[in-house]
Amino acid sequence: MRRLALLALTLAAALVLPFAAACGGDDGGGGSGKLSVIATIAPVGALVTAVAGDDADVRVLVPAGVDPHDYELKASDRRAVERAKVLFRNGLGIDAFLDSAIADSKGTVITVTDGLALRAADGSAHAAGDSHDHEGEDDPHAWHDIDNDRAMVRAIVEALVAADPAHEAGYRQRGAAYDQRLTAVDAEIRALIATIPPANRKVVTNHDAIGYFLDRYGLEFVGAVIPGTSTQSEPSSKEIAALVDTIRREGVKAIFADSSVDPKIARQIAADTGARIVDDIYGDSLGPAGSGAETVDGMLLSNARRIAEALR
Repeated sequence: MRRLALLALTLAAALVLPFAAACGGDDGGGGSGKLSVIATIAPVGALVTAVAGDDADVRVLVPAGVDPHDYELKASDRRAVERAKVLFRNGLGIDAFLDSAIADSKGTVITVTDGLALRAADGSAHAAGDSHDHEGEDDPHAWHDIDNDRAMVRAIVEALVAADPAHEAGYRQRGAAYDQRLTAVDAEIRALIATIPPANRKVVTNHDAIGYFLDRYGLEFVGAVIPGTSTQSEPSSKEIAALVDTIRREGVKAIFADSSVDPKIARQIAADTGARIVDDIYGDSLGPAGSGAETVDGMLLSNARRIAEALR
């Protein structure tokens, strides 16, 4: 009887322990004990990761190198969204794929672009939330302006501190350190752009993804192969012909193509006009691990180096 009782206890423990482990996600960290955090796209995820450090588990839904404009949530993404305690999104249309899953989430949703000075799709600027008469949506690529990055980092710090006050000191320290890094990179970029002769500071891109960068550093946006700030549009033959004429007339030295967007048409336009094609600019995403462009600061500096080299 004693042996039977011991056997019963052993079987009961074998059943209970896996069940307890499976239910461990209630701690907010999916069983790790850390705060569970979701970021929608790679640039937002990189800023969140820079602040979170090892104090939170950060999952980025759209990995680096993937065009977020046409991303669709997977079942695993939806489960992660449901479990996450904090969700960080861009909120300007580029991560609208999250909208259908938010209703099932009990976490806090933070739109990191709230309160930023935004660039409208037509290239004009206005404060976030202001009413305006511009057609189309705001330009979602706000991370290409370092002042916006600083503001987003501050919002991320406050959101993580509110959700996980036990690690406040770490979040604030890393946020301050990253702010200093952004300041240093801003100075490096300005020095690089200063090496470009003023007459050469004309830029054509594969699609209008780096307008914030161009505005900040005094570069002139001449046009884009794919019209608008989304990659979902297709240029007409008439639009392509007009862009070719503009490139020739303005003496544009280079066309910059986003690494996550097919550069086929951009390459053909470059061949037709004699402009140089640079097809490894980061517009919608970041670079892969080890590229030096896997962080927002690294990506901005990488773009600046390529632009300056091509336009000198």
